[in-house]
Amino acid sequence: MPKPRKLQIALSETPYYHLISRCVRRAFLCGKTEAYNFEHRRDWILARLHQLTQMFAIDIAAFALMSNHYHIVVRVDAAKAALWTYKDITDRWQILFRLPVIVEGYLNRVSSCDAENKAVETILESWRSRLCDISWFMRCLNEHIARRANAEDHCTGRFWEGRFKSQALLDEKAVLTAMAYVDLNPIRAQNAVTPETSDYTSIQQRLGKARHSAAHCKLLSFAEDRHQGNILLHLPYQFVDYIELVEWTGRQMRPDKRGAIKAATPPILARLGIPDHYWLQNCQKLETEFHQVIGPIILIKQFCRSLNLNWLHGQTACRRSFG
Repeated sequence: MPKPRKLQIALSETPYYHLISRCVRRAFLCGKTEAYNFEHRRDWILARLHQLTQMFAIDIAAFALMSNHYHIVVRVDAAKAALWTYKDITDRWQILFRLPVIVEGYLNRVSSCDAENKAVETILESWRSRLCDISWFMRCLNEHIARRANAEDHCTGRFWEGRFKSQALLDEKAVLTAMAYVDLNPIRAQNAVTPETSDYTSIQQRLGKARHSAAHCKLLSFAEDRHQGNILLHLPYQFVDYIELVEWTGRQMRPDKRGAIKAATPPILARLGIPDHYWLQNCQKLETEFHQVIGPIILIKQFCRSLNLNWLHGQTACRRSFG
């Protein structure tokens, strides 16, 4: 039985999550068949992500848009949302939704009673909460794409395969693993040979090789040097290190392909203390090896306590890879 989302997401423990949505019956979200071409739908998703990152206090660290599913790694910035004024909240909310008359009157300072003011403030605080809520973010993304796809296919009914899947990323090693897993999806599926040819991925966009026509999705930045490793402000790695790691991992996953990538294990793995064979296994089986949470055992126990849970699946894989 599926767990309620409140038993899967704990922002007090980590702001980072790996999210996956798949089409019902593995139907085509994007891609091509002999009869149809759905490639333009990737642009729909990118344009929507670009719009949602302007609205929500949620940043995108990595993404990959595949033929029947997509992956995104997100960071929720609840601290930023807490500092928004009511004007900031309504400006963001009306990107997608119309403002109620009572809220417009409150913003225009039309005279009203204290009870109405309190009612409006309650509404605005609920919007503040929703604008840093992963479930609302995914709802605004998936519902929009489903409606457009069903209208294009002249059909009705379910488009997505149930609810989206989420994995909590408890430390920087887990974030790095999930990002590499996402960026290497096209290579693992043998749809691309190198990261720069992996269309509709964050790694291709970061390398400046994106060939799609949609607006680029704003991505969470990397630290400029190793002394800026604050995971709450930006990704705590150097971009060059990350690129080297993704290139090397892709080479090991596609041993039939040759190139100019040196065979030595990237030093970032040594600094993080992750054995290379476990790293490669994680980058190929992240969704099956791990379940709801990814990170060291001590942080998993803390995550469980915050959700009033006694145990979570996948702890053996976490202990092996992260200690």
